[in-house]
Amino acid sequence: MGRDIETIQFTREDRRLYREKVKASVQALQQLMDEGRFSTGRRTLGVELEIYITDEECQVLPINAEVLGTLPSPEFQTELAQFNMEFATPPRTIIADCFTHVEDELRQSLTRASTKARDFDARVMIIGILPTLTDFDITEQNLSINPRYEALNKTILAARGEDFVIHIEGDETLSTVTNSIVFEAACTSMQMHLQVDPDDFSRYFNAAQVLSGPLVSVGANSPFFLGKQLHHETRIALFTQATDTRTEELMEQGVRPRVWFGERWLTGGVVELFEENVRFFPSLLPITEPTDLDAILASGDIPKLEELTLHNGTIYRWNRPVYDIAGGRPHLRIENRVLPAGPTVIDCAANIVFYYGLLAGLADTQAPIWPEMSFAAAEENFYTAAQFGLTAQLYWPDLGYVSATELVLRHLLPLARRGLETWQIDEADISRYLGVIEDRVLAKQNGATWQIAVHRHLTEDHGMTKSQAAVGVTSRYARLSEAGEPVHTWPVHD
Repeated sequence: MGRDIETIQFTREDRRLYREKVKASVQALQQLMDEGRFSTGRRTLGVELEIYITDEECQVLPINAEVLGTLPSPEFQTELAQFNMEFATPPRTIIADCFTHVEDELRQSLTRASTKARDFDARVMIIGILPTLTDFDITEQNLSINPRYEALNKTILAARGEDFVIHIEGDETLSTVTNSIVFEAACTSMQMHLQVDPDDFSRYFNAAQVLSGPLVSVGANSPFFLGKQLHHETRIALFTQATDTRTEELMEQGVRPRVWFGERWLTGGVVELFEENVRFFPSLLPITEPTDLDAILASGDIPKLEELTLHNGTIYRWNRPVYDIAGGRPHLRIENRVLPAGPTVIDCAANIVFYYGLLAGLADTQAPIWPEMSFAAAEENFYTAAQFGLTAQLYWPDLGYVSATELVLRHLLPLARRGLETWQIDEADISRYLGVIEDRVLAKQNGATWQIAVHRHLTEDHGMTKSQAAVGVTSRYARLSEAGEPVHTWPVHD
């Protein structure tokens, strides 16, 4: 979850000091690794889930401050827009029935949020992009009341120097402009964390990059935005463009976007990623702390590396490194950010299990696959999966281009099973959660395909306008999501 700040005013000297402190933090990180001071031998997971707040007519309600005021718990946090919130599960060791506990925790938190929202005649929804969202909803007036978001909005706009251009070509084409980063708030996601040892970081990070494409194909849930049917997971393109500090000229020069898949396999460990952060990305929130890193390290204490973590939090890699401290020792995590929220808790849980199973399968049960696969192929898979979902054609070593459904059914589900068995997950849980993924792929119905099919049914068979159909899709989605049966069982017709 994002770090709060207290100021939105920065000077040139702030930026210079901040850059130097971030560079010093990278060196301190390397020293901690060289001295073997990181926590090792613990394989833990954690999940963050973002949600929409809507009224009973499925229109967004900007009341997160009111709802959060009745949820005095650190697991619930504000998000960019006043119609979003986020909650997190506590870290949990990956073994035995851990995923059942994660599912229960997600359901309990969602139920708590839903109960409190009803006090305000509202409901909460887990969905990638709300189909009923309008351009009147995603304006600066709905920015959450938090200096962090105000500062991000101000500095990103200043860095760009002009309005954001949103252009997405899919089944239809959307072209629009906006003068704030609130378009980003349309994108609600589920983030998954894995704690890994420093020596293993490159292996797991590369595996996370490889599996991102297939994971998006299976979990796509964002086909509509501002009345247009775009990509199956429109969230990927929208989030990229809604926070892009680059003008057209900077894009042509090859300047990296702040929402980034990357450009090569990781070979030098986590420090390589933080060095890229320094080299490629100027500061957005140049806030320095009055700490002496050399003195902290010399005393045997562990530095928080506030500048490094703050800078890292403004660079939105789809798989992102995380430095943190728990129990007095630093540790490293990989944060996977590719999946949307929803459609149901059981679907979220199945996506989680599929991800960790594939991660274990690719990293621990076979020779690395990435030497046999160009990074460009993994990146192409990711964006192709976002555009076409379950209908995508994806590249895989020894197979060439193959349909996402065949890749998952014939190759990735068995690989995920082997990985979960290696990590000693209970057989009943492996079968239950991977069974949801298998049935979803066999039915060729995830959140995106269901929304598209229902929208077509309402417009073609019931003669609804597109805006009427958007309300119809969203209201049905909300009802079925609350009922909790997995999305592959949802009916398309009345």
